[in-house]
Amino acid sequence: MKTALKVSVLSPGLADPWAAWAPIDELAALLVRYFNAELLLPEPQEPSSLQRLVGGSGASYGPVRTDGGDVLIVVARMPLDLAAIRSITDCRKKFKRIVAWVTDSYFQAGFTRDTADYDAITVTAHEDIAFVRDKFSISVHQCYQGADCLTWVPRQDVPRSIDLISFGRTPPSYHRQLQQDFHGPDSPYLYLHSPLGNLQGPIVQTERGMLFKVLRRTGFSLAFHLYVEPQGNRPRSTMVTSRWLESLLSGCIVAGKRPQSRMAEEMLFWPGSTVELSDDPVIAVQELLEMLKSGDGFGQQRRANIRHMLLHHDWRFRIRQLCEIFALEVPPSLTEDLDRVRSLADTFE
Repeated sequence: MKTALKVSVLSPGLADPWAAWAPIDELAALLVRYFNAELLLPEPQEPSSLQRLVGGSGASYGPVRTDGGDVLIVVARMPLDLAAIRSITDCRKKFKRIVAWVTDSYFQAGFTRDTADYDAITVTAHEDIAFVRDKFSISVHQCYQGADCLTWVPRQDVPRSIDLISFGRTPPSYHRQLQQDFHGPDSPYLYLHSPLGNLQGPIVQTERGMLFKVLRRTGFSLAFHLYVEPQGNRPRSTMVTSRWLESLLSGCIVAGKRPQSRMAEEMLFWPGSTVELSDDPVIAVQELLEMLKSGDGFGQQRRANIRHMLLHHDWRFRIRQLCEIFALEVPPSLTEDLDRVRSLADTFE
């Protein structure tokens, strides 16, 4: 009789929740469930004076107690989270294999020397593979972001009484024009925008249900890639982020500026998955108003968006891919839930 692997999941996100990364935390929770894994929560700490003096990433964590096991899976919201293995004393000795799934992998400066302690990692963009592989001489694979579609898929139709939503980053010129045209007493349309709920802390996970209920009541959701009116010194990216996935899963029509990238081509591949708005915010708002004036003739597109999310972007498909990449046996409960996902998708044909 084969002995089951002892799997541990290290999740900096579940230890320190932020709204923008809540979907990544859901991946960690699903890994714990399907592998019956030990959950390790590395508490972030301010770096000491000595740590600042010697340099490094600046990431610091309180100690995490574990006896180790066969596989440690780190769910990294950003490359800097790979340093969380420092929270485990003698981590390399305690675990036979250490692997990670990394989002926001475009932030190359975040891949510090801790990366070399991993046996293998995944990155979200094909273009990010070579840098990490060549610098740290580890195995690097590609695995896209996903969403917990089985949990958050709409179970019933509700009126879409919110005309337009923008949550997260919105280019300032578009936001100003939308405020000007939508917020006045003469406009019959509702433009709802961030912040929605708490941005940080344990209540973030509680408010996930609130976000999806808001999205299910929304007609159009805005999404712009990071090269549109970039702000600050943050790295630029053409990745498809959670905003696209959560909006599509909720049946929203996604409008804005989609990334020009292999990731966007492969993930947002079905007709009508996004609506491209004008480069001129004044014209873009008029385009949105024209679509709103036409009434909600987007029912078929909304169902298509939900169906494709279920069939292609549920986290469970990503977990199955991680099993193949990291040579892990696929848990029977994962296979059962993938069948449930496909059955749900059939109801949106």
